[in-house]
Amino acid sequence: MTGAETEDDIPLSERKTVTDFCYLLDKSKQLFNGLRDLPQYGHKQWQSYFGRTFDVYTKLWKFQQQHRQVLDSRYGLKRWQIGEVASKIGQLYYHYYLRTSETSYLNEAFSFYSAIRQRSYYFQVNKEDRPELVVKKLRYYARYIVVCLLLNKMDLVKVLVKELSEEIEDYTQRFNTEDQLEWNLVLQEVAAFVEADPVVVLNDNNSVVVTSNRLQEGSVPPLEQGMVVGQLVLADALIIGNCNNQVKFSELTIDMFRMLQALEREPVNLATQTSKQGTIEPNEKPAKRENPHKYLLYKPTFSQLFTFLSASFKELPANSVLLVYLSATGVFPTGHSDYEGLYDFGGVLTNTNRDVVNGETVQKKNQAQKEMHCLHPGDLLPFTRKPLFVVVDSSNSTAYKNFTNLFGQPLVCLLSPTVYPKSVQDQSQRGSLFTLFLYSPLLAFSSVCGLNSLRQGLWDRAQEFLRKVYHDIGQMITRSRTIDQAFLQFYGDEFLRLLLIRFVFCSAVLRLHKLFRESQSFPESYPELPKQDTVESNLLQKHILELASILDVQSLFWDDSLEAY
Repeated sequence: MTGAETEDDIPLSERKTVTDFCYLLDKSKQLFNGLRDLPQYGHKQWQSYFGRTFDVYTKLWKFQQQHRQVLDSRYGLKRWQIGEVASKIGQLYYHYYLRTSETSYLNEAFSFYSAIRQRSYYFQVNKEDRPELVVKKLRYYARYIVVCLLLNKMDLVKVLVKELSEEIEDYTQRFNTEDQLEWNLVLQEVAAFVEADPVVVLNDNNSVVVTSNRLQEGSVPPLEQGMVVGQLVLADALIIGNCNNQVKFSELTIDMFRMLQALEREPVNLATQTSKQGTIEPNEKPAKRENPHKYLLYKPTFSQLFTFLSASFKELPANSVLLVYLSATGVFPTGHSDYEGLYDFGGVLTNTNRDVVNGETVQKKNQAQKEMHCLHPGDLLPFTRKPLFVVVDSSNSTAYKNFTNLFGQPLVCLLSPTVYPKSVQDQSQRGSLFTLFLYSPLLAFSSVCGLNSLRQGLWDRAQEFLRKVYHDIGQMITRSRTIDQAFLQFYGDEFLRLLLIRFVFCSAVLRLHKLFRESQSFPESYPELPKQDTVESNLLQKHILELASILDVQSLFWDDSLEAY
């Protein structure tokens, strides 16, 4: 309202428009702020609340579109306020993705974040003498970058990082704030995250080609007639990251980032036609849930981890599998006890304020007691009452090969090497080699062979060859007469099938590689795989040497592996 006008001069309809807008704005803020009070675990409790929040934001978004002129003149609606509403909607979609694991909602978040930048909603913020508004803009950039990283829009990430860097510089010069170091750390983290992949694929113009490693049509060997496998479905996954000194951004370590993509299908655009109709409610759900539900836990305490495990276990549907992925610093036992039980081998670190020296924890207590801030193999025993698939990437992963299957349910543990050659160990800050193999076997194979870049044509040829290798590994697993039935019971699920195949490939590659000489440098599993049928199969060794030949790195591998071992 302008100063010259009194309220009586304003038509009643316009006054009502402003009142309705204020009501919707307040209601949306109230609902949005309430989201943080919802329980983070459990599938059902949050859905109705999210639905109400989406509903109010849909009305608010449409309302400001329909009444923009009145709101501009009578309410003094600023463009940054519209940007703030769009940013909240982007956040809603992102959190909906986190809650449901539906990658399609990432695209919806991206469309709103993208519109904010294209329409320069935050442009005027820099002209106002209000540092809190600039912080809103900086946070928007950080959130937009997270979504772009998850959608593998790496070229755009680099542009956004450059813009964010300029915004931070302008912000710190104009306002003498205490959060300058924090924002500079954000920049350093995202820059390290973008550079984390050890190998780049280049096209004919020497531009980097972005490759996706989510599950795609045709990327999983299909089940063949006569294969006797289980009908279990991967329903829930806990992805836990607690590695010291590993590249991270937001609350995602690079290992968590890679594993979450290994458990997702390629996103598709939902038919919400956001830009045309302004509808934002997530009512266009895919026909069936395509991805397993995931919890992403960054540096959880033991009680947090146990709470999420219990919630997943409780809500696991019939004929479903719970996957637990642990990327964490190893905790080793001190001394030896007469009886070696599931609490005598150490495990992986859970979060607490404690001394860490050279990446491994230091014990300062009675040696007869067990480490308290540690997930021991015994801690997982109660959850083996239902099908459980465990992946441990840690310097003490072998603690988990001492499992006992008490309840007769399918149980498999895939365990990383515990010792790496120095050249590989030096790269560990950029993510673990074992997780890299489970995420992108060709990226890991190229990396372990010391390649920094590959031509796109060569990459495509090698990927095509790997499809044949995966097919043959699948047949090795399903045709083995001595393999433990647990592997076959999990093989029916596409995500778990791919993890098992990639695990066998990783194990076979490292056994043949000349740098990997110690047995601790090879992955292990519980139950053990029959080596002659799988990881030491003559056919698989022949395939690996052929792949090495394609990439011209055959000198790095033993040519007659049976003689060498």
